[in-house]
Amino acid sequence: MAEQRQNLASLDSSIIDRLPAYSATLFDAKTQKRLTFESIAAHLGRSEVAVAAIFYGQARASPEDAEKLSRLLGLSAESPIAAQMMGFPDRGRAGPMPPVEPLIYRLYEVVQNYGYAFKAVMNEKLGDGIMSAICFNSKVEKEVDETGAAWVVITLKGKWLPFSRF
Repeated sequence: MAEQRQNLASLDSSIIDRLPAYSATLFDAKTQKRLTFESIAAHLGRSEVAVAAIFYGQARASPEDAEKLSRLLGLSAESPIAAQMMGFPDRGRAGPMPPVEPLIYRLYEVVQNYGYAFKAVMNEKLGDGIMSAICFNSKVEKEVDETGAAWVVITLKGKWLPFSRF
């Protein structure tokens, strides 16, 4: 029986200039240690999407996250990376708009095609407002249907922020 190979996300070199300097170091250490975002998330007590966002500089690490992550990845205690991960993120710069990476483009396409439908249903259920991407969490799961086909389930959970009258 063939051994199943572990899938590991690595850094796409075409976007490195859009990411914080520490991203390459984190991804290199992750790859060397053969760690998945799921395993890192379990170690940190965070979601795997939140951990990946730290790697891409789209989320801020807490001091505890930075310390645990540095230890897990074997980064030097003298390294400035921990402090950099705790800095304020420069969100939204990781890729071009519209996206050119096919999977990211498909997510963009979902919003393009269903955005107004999502908005209408949310407004009917929750009133006039928006979903927060700050008070937010997300998870990605795999489901296999009765035919054996793999499906992805993406959950986006954001606090509802009603528009205020002024």
